[in-house]
Amino acid sequence: MLDLKLIREHPSLVQEKLNQRGGGYDIAPIAELDRQQKELERTRSQLQTRSNEIGKLVGQKMKSGSKPDDPEILALKTEGNDLKAKLSELEPQEKAIKAQIETLLLTLPNLPSDTTPFGKDETQNVEVRRWGEEYKPTGVNLLPHWEIGEKMGILNPEKGTKVAQSRFVLLVGAGAALERALIQFMLDTQIAAGYLEVLPPFLINSTSLTATGQLPKFAEESFKCAEDDLWLAPTAEVPVTNLYRDEILSADELPIHHCAYTPCFRREAGSYGKDTRGLIRLHQFNKVELVKLVRPETSEQEHEALVQNAEAILQALKLPYRVLELCTGDLGFGAAKCYDLEVWLPSADRYREISSCSNFKDFQARRGNIRFKEPGQKGTQFVHTLNGSGLAVGRTMAAVLENYQQPDGSVRVPDVLQPYLKRETL
Repeated sequence: MLDLKLIREHPSLVQEKLNQRGGGYDIAPIAELDRQQKELERTRSQLQTRSNEIGKLVGQKMKSGSKPDDPEILALKTEGNDLKAKLSELEPQEKAIKAQIETLLLTLPNLPSDTTPFGKDETQNVEVRRWGEEYKPTGVNLLPHWEIGEKMGILNPEKGTKVAQSRFVLLVGAGAALERALIQFMLDTQIAAGYLEVLPPFLINSTSLTATGQLPKFAEESFKCAEDDLWLAPTAEVPVTNLYRDEILSADELPIHHCAYTPCFRREAGSYGKDTRGLIRLHQFNKVELVKLVRPETSEQEHEALVQNAEAILQALKLPYRVLELCTGDLGFGAAKCYDLEVWLPSADRYREISSCSNFKDFQARRGNIRFKEPGQKGTQFVHTLNGSGLAVGRTMAAVLENYQQPDGSVRVPDVLQPYLKRETL
């Protein structure tokens, strides 16, 4: 959530930053409601001051001998009652306007960081670096991962559709084992890097989704339990960040680094016809997520370190990838700055997203009221939150199957996964 004070004091700057995103965001309605609310607040303050004065005057005159039915006393009491009636009318008006402001603020995205490159859409993202060119497989007739998996009998989309619907898959035998090995390897790697593992609930309430920015904007992307205020988690970012919602942390507790495995559930609304085969775009997929809560002055360095933690998985698996810095027009709703990691899929002869690492600054913390306090100081500050995939497991499996496929139809197991799978080939 954006800071209302920032909108009030620097409206042109805020509007300019929002314009960089595109989407036609307008702060004018919020500014007008804020003006009305401030005017009501001034009026209420003036009326309350006069009401207090009348109360004191009546008390003083009664002490000096005036009787309750004296005309002057009656006039003061009448004025006082009128003021109380007006005050009782103003209170709900103020609450209504504050609620309107809150609703509108929830629809505004985060402001791009000053270091985020300007651009209109994904075509203007900036490539930062590439890694692992020497590991790209060579040869002809390289198969897509779904054909590899189906031929080996480890990937069965038909059974997944049978028990659920399209965009669900069944992993069998070595496929299930590979998925499990990737999850464990990712967790082990991030725990060794200093992250504390948590296993959060997979069902989350609306307040949690609102705090991290999925609601109200992305309601159609999420699965909701019809009879409960519960949603299937679209990413572990939501439950893990919300572990600290409405809390005031001690500065000594920061930074907080968590890693978490969860299944993730997304409707993939608007993706009809895209990636209908394989493991790239599913309604249910596994992911290991990295979440950080940090001091504001360290969030940029923490962001770069987060990206390196995600890259470490790809490097250990020897999967070629590139890092993109997203431009203003392609930023996610809550991100101020974001890097995408894209892994090489040889069958498509292109890189595909496998991790998105975002710095939200205080955007989520304001929505979730997550603050910290320095020892000896009265005030509190909002933390900065960051998260990134470390990694999307299904997409990692797809990359392993394609980049490690052998001429005889088998798939070589990456060296770092062999201790988990106890085998060299699938």
